[in-house]
Amino acid sequence: MQMEKRMPKTLSSTHKWMWLAVLLIGVVPPAGAQRPDAALPATGRTLDLESAVRIALDQNPLNRAAREGIAVAKEAVGEARAPFYPDLGLNAGYSRWERHAFLPSGIGRLGIPSLIGPTNDWFSGLATRYTLFDFGQRRAELKAAQAREGVAKEEAARVRQDIVLEVHQAYFGLVAALETARVVQEALRRAEDHLRLARLQKEAGAVPQVDVVRAQVEVSDAGLTLARAESLVRIGRGGLNTAMGLPVETPLDIDTRIRELTRPDDISLTEALDKAVELRPEIRAAEQRIAASRSGVSAAKGAFGPKVRGEARFGWQDTTFFPNDKDWLVGLSLDLPVFDGFSRKHKLAKAKAEVSKEEADSARLAQTVRQEVWTAYSRLKESYAVVASTDALVRDAQESLRLANERYKVGAGTIADLLDSETALARAEATRVGAQWDYQIARAVLRRSVGDLVVDGTP
Repeated sequence: MQMEKRMPKTLSSTHKWMWLAVLLIGVVPPAGAQRPDAALPATGRTLDLESAVRIALDQNPLNRAAREGIAVAKEAVGEARAPFYPDLGLNAGYSRWERHAFLPSGIGRLGIPSLIGPTNDWFSGLATRYTLFDFGQRRAELKAAQAREGVAKEEAARVRQDIVLEVHQAYFGLVAALETARVVQEALRRAEDHLRLARLQKEAGAVPQVDVVRAQVEVSDAGLTLARAESLVRIGRGGLNTAMGLPVETPLDIDTRIRELTRPDDISLTEALDKAVELRPEIRAAEQRIAASRSGVSAAKGAFGPKVRGEARFGWQDTTFFPNDKDWLVGLSLDLPVFDGFSRKHKLAKAKAEVSKEEADSARLAQTVRQEVWTAYSRLKESYAVVASTDALVRDAQESLRLANERYKVGAGTIADLLDSETALARAEATRVGAQWDYQIARAVLRRSVGDLVVDGTP
């Protein structure tokens, strides 16, 4: 068999299980945020990917923080809209004062005192002030605040997609860890069968004691690798719980059914690149930042113009606690800045520079997004090709192990041939498990790079 010829003849058991351990370590999912107050599906039900995503979007603190960021930006819009309304205030006060009156010369000889007071001054009333014209500054500041609210919404969309991607990675990583543990359990069972076969051959005088010893080492190594695999399953459960915002110790029973594979050739790369530029929240947020910066330029220009304000006041003023004399005022004021140490000039130049910076950042971001789509698509094709080849690899390894087992039974093969064939099968099965779930992760990464991994809160 060609498969037998490619197998190493003296691959040690330690090297085999070290190699499997490397595969296992590669399936441990990343950890995320944590929140203790959530419920999984009812006991006895398995958790599927869609349910895990819904739980994460509801419970993950990152999503809650993003929603609060939108609320903060919305309040900032209300704050920017406030100057369009008049200021209205009710005030009251008391003072006791004495003042010297500077009278024209000669009037003092008429007996008019130049000292006024001391006297009490009680006042209460209502005052209002309203900006009638400000050269477009208020409107520009309002548009900037609205653009920043748009940025907050796009950032929240980005956070949701990141959370969903994290759940995909943790979910498929846990499935891969469970399946790899199953592969290791099967390898342990085969190792125990080989040990029984070696003992029977030794009792029949067909093989030396060293064959039994080597088979015993194989069983021990398989047991150690199984312990590591089970530990990584526990770690994977904790990673998925944390990605969903649940307590790390929450028991999980997840759906491990293999999902249908989509041929990468059925995906139009050109459409994916264009769609990413259109849908990615990061790009839309960059566009909103540009809009906010341009509004900042308009606001800075508005500071050069005049401001016309109307004001009115009505109240009572007297020397007694309940004043009787009316006090009122109605008028207009015009403010025209003349010189402020070139502050407005520098603010305008800074605002224009911020627009140029945001435009450059947006152009660079578009390039980065297209590169991410390109890389994700390439890795999806790679993982699909690996999946397509692993089935044949496993079949060849199974046939090689069967032949090695038959040859060893009749004394035509060695224990090294048998154990090397077992190593090749374990490696092929582990590769197939990793490839199947690596494909699912690669597909999720491609969708995230395009920007459609989550739409309206659903995966």
